[in-house]
Amino acid sequence: EDVHDPHNAEAILRTCDAFGVQDVYLIFDKTEPWNPKKVGKQSSSSANKWLTFHIFRSTKECREHLKREGYTIVATVLGDNSISIFDYKFDKRVALMIGNEHRGLSKEALEHSDASLIIPMRGMIESFNVSVAAAIFLFEIIRQRGKKNLLSKSEQEMLVEDFVSRSKA
Repeated sequence: EDVHDPHNAEAILRTCDAFGVQDVYLIFDKTEPWNPKKVGKQSSSSANKWLTFHIFRSTKECREHLKREGYTIVATVLGDNSISIFDYKFDKRVALMIGNEHRGLSKEALEHSDASLIIPMRGMIESFNVSVAAAIFLFEIIRQRGKKNLLSKSEQEMLVEDFVSRSKA
């Protein structure tokens, strides 16, 4: 939601590709939109070429879409009521909401999330860079799931066909 520095977003895109996250939902509610297909050749290693983007102009619109698709919405937030990432069970279809580098997530995103999670910190700094936090969250989701939720053979074949058609573009 409103990640304004494309370089941070590019690093997140690279992590998404590395962990097999195909669909990326970008919300440009308060920030100027940028095209995820046109950024990222250096920081994302061209991961943007292989990902599927869904772009929204409001958090509400994105949230409603995700709910219709059956996602549990998890907010990443520094908060007293936040659950440790290591105590949360990522056993459902999850949409991970990551906020703006300066403001975090909007009030709307926080109020309408199904859970609020935090990465426990041991030092004096309260938070990670947005791209590092995204990588830690995605790693924990993948670690917990192990080999569950892998693509079926037909899903893999469809994705390869899509990748081949994209590479010709």
